[in-house]
Amino acid sequence: MNKFLWCIPAMLAGLGAVPAIAQDLVTFKGMCDASGAVPLDANRFMVADDEDNVLRVYDAVKGGEAVDTFVLTAAELGFTQLNKIHPKTGKLRNFELDIEAATHIGSTSFWITSHARNSKRKQKSERFQFIGLRRDAARQSWEFIGKPYDGLLPAMIADSRFAAYDLEQAAMKGAEEINGLNIEGMTARAQGGVYIGFRNPVPQGHALLVALLNPEKVILGEKPEFLAPLELDLKGLGVRGLTSWRGDYLIAAGGATEQRDAVLYRWAGEREKPVPLSLPIPADFNPEAFFTPEDRGRFMVLSDDGAREQSGVACKKIKDPRQKSFRGMWLTGSTNSTPLTSINKAVSR
Repeated sequence: MNKFLWCIPAMLAGLGAVPAIAQDLVTFKGMCDASGAVPLDANRFMVADDEDNVLRVYDAVKGGEAVDTFVLTAAELGFTQLNKIHPKTGKLRNFELDIEAATHIGSTSFWITSHARNSKRKQKSERFQFIGLRRDAARQSWEFIGKPYDGLLPAMIADSRFAAYDLEQAAMKGAEEINGLNIEGMTARAQGGVYIGFRNPVPQGHALLVALLNPEKVILGEKPEFLAPLELDLKGLGVRGLTSWRGDYLIAAGGATEQRDAVLYRWAGEREKPVPLSLPIPADFNPEAFFTPEDRGRFMVLSDDGAREQSGVACKKIKDPRQKSFRGMWLTGSTNSTPLTSINKAVSR
């Protein structure tokens, strides 16, 4: 095994862990903080950087520079209240969406922001959004569907089934505080709608998931419809990344802060118990999102490399975007008594 790879502790084997094999690492240039991603085809994915408002398209096999970009501006998003001139600089105020997760249903992709306060614990309206985009494959272009929706959290707070989690109080705290609030996962749900995963809070040490049944209608202005929230036993971790692939779900689990190592899980959905995956990954790899094309026999995990140092400087602190990068890692499941669904039935490309 490559000397730069390591395995999540062998004790996971006793917990029914599923081994997987690292295939290769790919480096992508132009950004650091990979968050939500959606597949465009077997080779390309679109990914958000939670430090800016640009969606970038990359070739997952070749890596390197983005092959396309889509800028989310305040004007195009309809955030007229953000088009304000700073009294001191005379420039438009900066705004940061903090997109943390994405998924797609057909030709429509959905992007969700953290719904968390910023690092200064200030509440910014742009960080509480649910956005829909539609891809025109022929034109290779994107257009907004409806308008960004900012009512998901108020709807959850108003729903008595969420009362035990006191999300209104959680939203008053910082994203990394105990019992704070931070959304970082979302994926299409097999039965319809999407799952939304919380990194924080982690009630009684369980990860919180919410099924939103009508995402297409929400971005057209209708009220959201939820199922009762789910709690998953991820051993005290919350959801950092979430995707559906070949009949199952993959979860990147992590602590509310960066102080605990991430663990990847396979989950069959609903009330099934998540199964940890024993994965060989670089020690500084920070799983945050996935590229999971259905017609491949392997999947890619994307790392949030914002804190990774390059020439002694954290990537997110580098001024020149050309010097920034993040990594993706192809993984293939192995056959054993508890295989990752369908991986062992496919041939890796």
